[in-house]
Amino acid sequence: MDQIQSVLDFIDAGVSPWHAASEAADRLQRAGYRRLEECAPWDLAPGGRYYTTRNGSAVLAFRLPKVCRIDGWRMVLSHGDTPSWRVKNLDLKQGVYRKLETEGYGGMIMGSWLDRPLTVAGRVVVRTPGGIETRLVCPDQDLLVIPSVAIHFDRSTNDGRKWNPQVDLQPLYGTENSSSLRELLASEAGLFQATDILSWDLSLTPRQKAVRVGPAGEFFMSPRIDDLECAGSSLLAFLESEAEEDVLAVWGMLDSEEVGSSTRQGAQGSFLPDTLSRIWDALGLSRQSYYQAAANSLILSADNGHAVHPNHPEKSDPENGPVLNGGVVVKVNASQKYTTDAVSAALFGEICRQAEVPLQRFANRADMPGGSTLGNLQGHTVSSPMLDIGLAQLAMHSAVETAGTEDIGHFCRAVRAFYQSTFHFSRDGACRM
Repeated sequence: MDQIQSVLDFIDAGVSPWHAASEAADRLQRAGYRRLEECAPWDLAPGGRYYTTRNGSAVLAFRLPKVCRIDGWRMVLSHGDTPSWRVKNLDLKQGVYRKLETEGYGGMIMGSWLDRPLTVAGRVVVRTPGGIETRLVCPDQDLLVIPSVAIHFDRSTNDGRKWNPQVDLQPLYGTENSSSLRELLASEAGLFQATDILSWDLSLTPRQKAVRVGPAGEFFMSPRIDDLECAGSSLLAFLESEAEEDVLAVWGMLDSEEVGSSTRQGAQGSFLPDTLSRIWDALGLSRQSYYQAAANSLILSADNGHAVHPNHPEKSDPENGPVLNGGVVVKVNASQKYTTDAVSAALFGEICRQAEVPLQRFANRADMPGGSTLGNLQGHTVSSPMLDIGLAQLAMHSAVETAGTEDIGHFCRAVRAFYQSTFHFSRDGACRM
């Protein structure tokens, strides 16, 4: 129960990628991890616990072995961004209404955003006497709504609808007499003048909190289950685990996955390889040892997968469709959209078997292409063995999604066992456990 509530609290706190990163940093700080700034020198010591951020929206944390040697790493990577609507303009008036102007971020189920209370969340960059700084904002009020067109005006609305985001999905903020969003956010950020907001990264976010549903709370519903369930669960397991004495333990939550990861804070950027290089340099380790460690490691790319839908089981592969509360999902794809191969799947399977964690297998129908995630992109920059895992969920990329409550415990046990595993590759394709 404590694990479940901890993860639900993490999801509730992560109303934007910047808030999710801040929540992760707070948890790491409370657990004794020391913050490192990328713009400052790094002084590292064996046995130290550290974390760093990039763009305020991506986090990497690591535990150094107590010996001045790294024979490999255990790494879990997830992402903290979610499909939403990015705010383009803070001061928009149209006749008797005041609206915001937004643009879609990521591929979402557009209709799920209609007729529900929304607010905005993210960061503003503000002018201060000493320069500029970033402040997180998320007004704690039901601030906006995207209203549907009444069925009396559109009798075909239940026959299927093609949404025009510029026309159909712009949010209503207030009337022409309402204060501007810029003024509201200035107060939220502790500013005296609204003009001190220089720029912003803001998204619409649903006001709903995570709630358990079902006769025994078997399921839970929440915004941002993809991918904050994996991020929060893996962080919890990372903090609860202890790695072997010669192993580097790494936890990461990256950004921009929903739009292709091609940012400096995403999997196609250099955040992870830069961090590993700085660790090696700070400890005075050789490049030869880096390449040895990379080959003697395993990375888990953790992002949720699709459960068999209760009303549409035909959408899933008949033999490779996971279910809610059925255990950790191992994802495979013939076109290598997922990084899982026979060796990484077998190794992770043995770790989970020893920890008594149930596993499920996900593959798309052969006639239905699926999406991808951060793993195969991160593999371009860090060449360790890798596999894609996640948890089964429904309504992926809806404003509010559904997942299995018991799976949080399955995932925490699997990741904790992974961090504490003692495998060692003796040669390519062969591993001692």
